[in-house]
Amino acid sequence: MEVVQSSVLCRLLAPLWLWLRARYEYSLLVARVLRGIAAGWSRACSGSGLIQFLTREGVLSRAWKDSGLCRLLMFLINLPTRLLQLLYDRFQAVFENSFFAQLAFSAVEQTPIAVAWLMLAVMVIPYEQWNNAYGLMGFVACAVLAVFAGMRKKDYRLDLVAVGPWLVAFAAMVTVSWPLSAYPSQSLRFLFYHVACMLCVLVIVSTVEHRDQLMRLMTWATGALIVMSAAGIFQRIQGIEVNLAYIDEDLNEGMPGRVYAFYENPNAFAEVLLMLIPIAVVLLLCSRGWTGRFVGLLGTVTGCMAMAMTYSRACFVGLAFAAFLFVVLWKRWLIPAAILVGLAGLAMLPDTVFHRILTIFNTSDSSTISRFPLYRAAGELLQQRPVLGAGLGSDAVRSAIADLNLFHGKDKFVHCHDIYLQVWCETGLVGLLSFVGGIFWTFKQGARAVARATCSPQVRLAIIGGVCGVMGTMVCGIADYPWNYPRVMLIFWFVCAIALAGIRLAARETETRENNASLADRA
Repeated sequence: MEVVQSSVLCRLLAPLWLWLRARYEYSLLVARVLRGIAAGWSRACSGSGLIQFLTREGVLSRAWKDSGLCRLLMFLINLPTRLLQLLYDRFQAVFENSFFAQLAFSAVEQTPIAVAWLMLAVMVIPYEQWNNAYGLMGFVACAVLAVFAGMRKKDYRLDLVAVGPWLVAFAAMVTVSWPLSAYPSQSLRFLFYHVACMLCVLVIVSTVEHRDQLMRLMTWATGALIVMSAAGIFQRIQGIEVNLAYIDEDLNEGMPGRVYAFYENPNAFAEVLLMLIPIAVVLLLCSRGWTGRFVGLLGTVTGCMAMAMTYSRACFVGLAFAAFLFVVLWKRWLIPAAILVGLAGLAMLPDTVFHRILTIFNTSDSSTISRFPLYRAAGELLQQRPVLGAGLGSDAVRSAIADLNLFHGKDKFVHCHDIYLQVWCETGLVGLLSFVGGIFWTFKQGARAVARATCSPQVRLAIIGGVCGVMGTMVCGIADYPWNYPRVMLIFWFVCAIALAGIRLAARETETRENNASLADRA
């Protein structure tokens, strides 16, 4: 023993051992402090009125399912499926003995796979080859599959209950905003864009019946995120010209060109990344195999890299909010540590990105200044048409502002650069209230399902990812209009549908667990 202690190797390793031991003891102290802070924060959150409000089911939510309006709408949209079910009952023997009929049933009952392929195409087709009609045609086809999917399932229904009363009201307001538009011909094509989004939500919410299907949708979305992020990173490596229309050169000296990948505009690209990065994080956290975790990690890392290269300030803020909300919904006790990690990450950002963030608060920035004439023009329009708005679509709003000579900025009026003002100008006050109410209802239902913690971890995290993607975009929408590009709007509602489908699955799993517990008690 004395030989070992007096050896050269021991004398060399002893200081290292003492240093590691000191760091270990210090880390235990830090861990105790952080755990104490986290425990105190968790106790404060659990007793807060806000948390209790978010986790309590509202009166409208309880009344919606059994309301006469909901029953009438459910009857109407499920009438084709009901007729097909009657046809199947009448010729059941024929269908069961037909190879081609069984093959067709197997195909239509896998509608979520068709949706996954469709959304992959929506997300990665380059802007030059993209046509907004693709989304509409694709979801019309998926809706047909969804109708036939219930042909031999007695309990199958297209589910408006899970969509919620607020979003149904918003869909109604979007529909009536076309005939009530001051420019109906200009509003018509925008109605088709919204119909594609309505079908997207209805099909996903109604056909996702298992958590494996929900995981598949998120996996394909993460795959699309990796492809588009890689395209953006390749753009940066290849070199991209600085577009002075996107930045103030005086305040952003040395900033390289902003990447946009498969999208025409770097802000549109950043908004898509903002919606999909939380989905990739969910895949990283809840995948059972290492392949899924690797795909989630790759999507998260490449997505964040591409986000930094877009230099989109509103999306930076939206992503920060989405990350904070993710931690709040996932594990509240991690909030103090998450804040420290966020501050450390902020300090490690490249100089050009950090300086770009600082220009958010600079009122001399040309991009910031250019928004105020847009806001004034929208405000003056709403003073004249507060209830109905100008009509569905940015074209109708633009035409109304031009005809009334309300915009007096340097550039032309494209949109309001604010999702709330734009929706109000297009669909009127009721449309705005139903839209905001629908998103808040989705968030509240998601928070309630997550807080109850009676569903599987995969479903719980899927709800969190979808809700955070949507809410982060709503924060970004304070300073921008993400729906200016119809396929970005379609992706927004796709992510919202993931959250709604997760909420629906959580309710079913909770009901199944309660029924099993009741049967066990009786036994």
